[in-house]
Amino acid sequence: MELMKDPVTISTGVTYERKNIEKWFYTCKKKTCPTTMQVLHSFDMTPNHTLKRLILAWQNGKSQSQSHDELSMKHDELVSLINTIESSPFKVSSLKKLKSIVELGDHDVKDDFKKCGGVEVLVRIIQQILIESSDFVTFRACEEALSLLIKLPIVLEEEETIKILLQPGCMKSMAIILQRGSEEARFCTVSILQRIMKSDCQWSVVIEDQGIEFFKSLMEIMSDEICSKAISCALQVLIDILEKSKKSRLKAIEAGAMCTLIEILPDSSKSKSEKIMYLIKMMCECADGRMGFIEHGLDKVLDDLLMYGSVKKLVALLHIGGSSTTKERVIKILKLHGDKWKKNPCFPYELKNYLGLESDSL
Repeated sequence: MELMKDPVTISTGVTYERKNIEKWFYTCKKKTCPTTMQVLHSFDMTPNHTLKRLILAWQNGKSQSQSHDELSMKHDELVSLINTIESSPFKVSSLKKLKSIVELGDHDVKDDFKKCGGVEVLVRIIQQILIESSDFVTFRACEEALSLLIKLPIVLEEEETIKILLQPGCMKSMAIILQRGSEEARFCTVSILQRIMKSDCQWSVVIEDQGIEFFKSLMEIMSDEICSKAISCALQVLIDILEKSKKSRLKAIEAGAMCTLIEILPDSSKSKSEKIMYLIKMMCECADGRMGFIEHGLDKVLDDLLMYGSVKKLVALLHIGGSSTTKERVIKILKLHGDKWKKNPCFPYELKNYLGLESDSL
């Protein structure tokens, strides 16, 4: 009752699996047809192509049927979870189950999730944190919902989904997670924000309506040394926001962005340092930004920049081949603060002539 893989027909017209009839003839030394017991004078075997094609066609049909059944079961499970998750007392476990279905599924599963209203349900769960912010289960459900959203890269590129995520309640909830969430939840949230910024949707208008707390949340991420990837995402999000809106620059300054950025600069990598300097430049284009820059205890920061190696990193950027905006900014920074730094023996001596600094103080 097993399927034949290589069916062959012998002289009596009966078809057998090749390896089995060969064993009958050559290992068992039989000279008869196993079915008819007729004595054979020829042991020739002819491939039965017709039967093999029928077997393959039957197998493909069965496989497609099973695949259809599996998709149907996944769809039913998806719909059931989406429809019951909001009323379930076990939201976190249900969200984890949903996430596993989406992770293991293909584009059709993700599309199915969207068509079933999955994104809207997740946003309602995220917004629940505004009502029950002190409830641990509600907070965990919000974190899980965000970690599921990040698994939907195709959906997140669609304008309708972006509009759902830009609802004021959803944005406020994400700001809370940026301040109080776990490392994974904060990274998921700031990554979602970064994807929103890349869309063509009018997100800048929504961001302008956000209060100071939203920008303070981004500052919390930047000040936190736990997740380096989250810091990099937060810096890019802030760049996208400030490039689009001067009103947002004022809010960022009021939220303490200038102070935060200046203080994290000494310990930042090359790529982060470039982003930080660009953000400082944008904020300094308005009077409040320049005032914030001046009012900061910059003398101490300038000392720290030198002692902890940030000036060395700036010098390294001078070796960039050809002309670049970054290189020009570095030269400007070094010239602006060279009079202070050159008094310290740690300051690179070879920069004296390059920057045109006075030699008598060296």
